[in-house]
Amino acid sequence: MPDQPPYLRIADQLRGRIARQEWTPGDRLPSRAELAQEYGVGDNVVRRAQELLISVGVLEGRAGSGTYVAAPRERLRIVRSIYREQAGGSPFQADMAALGRRGTWESRTDAKVPAPAEIAERLGIAEGDLCVRTAYEFLADGKPAQLSTSWEPYALTGGTLIVLPEGGPHAGIGVVRRMAEIGVTVTRAVEQPSPRAATAEEATLLGVQKGTLVTHITRTYYAEDGRPVETADIVVPSTLCEIVYEVPVHQ
Repeated sequence: MPDQPPYLRIADQLRGRIARQEWTPGDRLPSRAELAQEYGVGDNVVRRAQELLISVGVLEGRAGSGTYVAAPRERLRIVRSIYREQAGGSPFQADMAALGRRGTWESRTDAKVPAPAEIAERLGIAEGDLCVRTAYEFLADGKPAQLSTSWEPYALTGGTLIVLPEGGPHAGIGVVRRMAEIGVTVTRAVEQPSPRAATAEEATLLGVQKGTLVTHITRTYYAEDGRPVETADIVVPSTLCEIVYEVPVHQ
């Protein structure tokens, strides 16, 4: 077995000192140079160890000030279930209300955006076909909690009152209920979660360190005739949220 990389060894030791309350939430750690000298490693090794601990929420970096022990943050419980959406209202708001928090979101919609190859494949349309793309930032008590980018075929909703997901008389009611307004019955959703590191843009929007672990969910809604009507990429930071799937049982 190969030896443990030095930065992982240093990360484990720093984590241990925090667990033993040598440093407590809000305490500033010694400088990288001081830690490097103490452990007999280079500054770069300490930097990588600290970045790892920042990515999992143990430490936090403050620009121009240093690295501090992060205060424990309650992870938000995100419930994934098509049946919650069919019940009406926003599932995200319901999740936040159950935690005593205020759930809101901000959005930006671009109409008639050519579908990239991957999105076209998921929607069963040709690459370059026009779509309505909406980018969402979901907030819990005003703080970022998750991101989502939704794509709907323009050929399906163009010229209808639901063409803009967050505009018009049916704004903000969710895919299932919006599609019902134009006679399209959504019967199932397929989700594929996978772990990865946050991109620089995602980290900035979520207020986390670049490289923080996130759960990336690709979700596609299907109508009763089997055609895809919407697909989305949902990004949930693992340090801030836990994802729970609600699965109905039929007898």
